[in-house]
Amino acid sequence: MKNKKSEIAMIVILTVISVLFIAPIIIVFMNSFKSKLYINSTPFALPNADSFVKMANYGEGLIKTGFIQAFFITLFITVASVVLIVLLTSMTAWYLVRVKSHFTKVLYYLFAFAMIVPFQMVMFTLVKVSNMFNLDNLIGIVFIYVGFGAGLSVFMFTGFIKSIPVSLEEAAMIDGCSIMKIYFNVVLPVIRPTVMTVAILNAMWIWNDYLLPYLVIGSEYKTISVAIQYLRGGYGSIDLGLMMAMLVLAIIPIVIFYMVCQKWIIQGVIAGAVKG
Repeated sequence: MKNKKSEIAMIVILTVISVLFIAPIIIVFMNSFKSKLYINSTPFALPNADSFVKMANYGEGLIKTGFIQAFFITLFITVASVVLIVLLTSMTAWYLVRVKSHFTKVLYYLFAFAMIVPFQMVMFTLVKVSNMFNLDNLIGIVFIYVGFGAGLSVFMFTGFIKSIPVSLEEAAMIDGCSIMKIYFNVVLPVIRPTVMTVAILNAMWIWNDYLLPYLVIGSEYKTISVAIQYLRGGYGSIDLGLMMAMLVLAIIPIVIFYMVCQKWIIQGVIAGAVKG
């Protein structure tokens, strides 16, 4: 009986937590079909005959924000950054695990330390350095994302690679495989769960990031997050209807991506954590 009550209490608590997480998304979606006036007066009410604007907010928002161009800019930055992060950090982690030396130990701790450094501590220096080295463009910001995403990614890959028997790599070497063939044909397929986890976590972060693109590339190459902010008018006025509609469009791709790949997250995180 006691266990039954505990299960019911846990279900209730988890249901409440789920509602708290989902509620903001539902509110944004509802308000994306309302006019600005009705959002300000009745933000939590369902759209009615007076407030319902059909798809007007979406059409106007697409034009005002240049959403299509911002979408492809964001897509390029996200895909390029994630591919480089996964490839370079997995190689680095493999090197750190297999080569035992004082240098690799120090390098590993530096990557771990990078995880705890807040972005706000380095953002002003980063802007100056990015201007000095001409990183304030689409290619440059990709390498900046690789740098900021390396810490956590190396940490996760290192934990998983430690669980891979060295005998697999030795067997491939006896068969005549080069170092790169061993990595691509042996190591990379084995660490696929962690590859997917790292890719998902970094894709969600980069796709939704606002501060770094705003500071580095500004309005010249507007990502979705930056483009939506340009809906602000004079004296701080905001057309909430347009903004809510664009937020819905910004959320949809990453939600679909997450739902398709979510089965890999827990598997990869557990594997990397247990074998650390």
